[in-house]
Amino acid sequence: MNENQTQVQPRKRFTTNYMVKIAILGALARIIMFFEFPLPIFPAFLKMDFSDLIVLIGALAMGPVAGILIEFVKCFIHLFGSTTGGVGSLATLIVGSAYAGVTGWYYQKHKNKKGAITGMLLGMVAMIVAGAAVNYWITIPLYGLVMGWSTEMIVGMGSKITPLIHDKFTLILFAFCPFNLMKGAVITIIALPLYKKVSPLLKKGLLG
Repeated sequence: MNENQTQVQPRKRFTTNYMVKIAILGALARIIMFFEFPLPIFPAFLKMDFSDLIVLIGALAMGPVAGILIEFVKCFIHLFGSTTGGVGSLATLIVGSAYAGVTGWYYQKHKNKKGAITGMLLGMVAMIVAGAAVNYWITIPLYGLVMGWSTEMIVGMGSKITPLIHDKFTLILFAFCPFNLMKGAVITIIALPLYKKVSPLLKKGLLG
């Protein structure tokens, strides 16, 4: 009996109700992306938005897989209106999935306030590391292929903000990493109290 229950449990995850929640949250996160805005202390191509707040809450309430799926839906919808040939959407997907996936994974194993906070802090670290790696090895080179932006052009945008930026490595170190740290910190601070209010709707199936 226990073996049968173990085999059936994963199948129950992807119910219609579950997938409807994923779709709704993903679409809502995409809508929030419309309200992105630049910050004067970072290069103009780094824009702040709060869409990952929805993704993070979904990961806390429904688990890491749900968080990654919500991020995927958000980025898939965003792809149709992308002005970067999908390069920005790819980077957003990888970085957001790292944040939500690690947060949801840890909280799933430690279901308490401390677990939520620790999970979000670990998620922030994962987001910073993933953001540094994906932008250094994937996004910046792809911008050159898809958009015709040379690495020098992108570095130049950063050097206008701070003279500490003079090559691709320092661009990652002094622009992308601090940006993701600040973004993660803001979203984490907002997510914890908001999650308490929203999670019952997701867990009881009142959405979808």
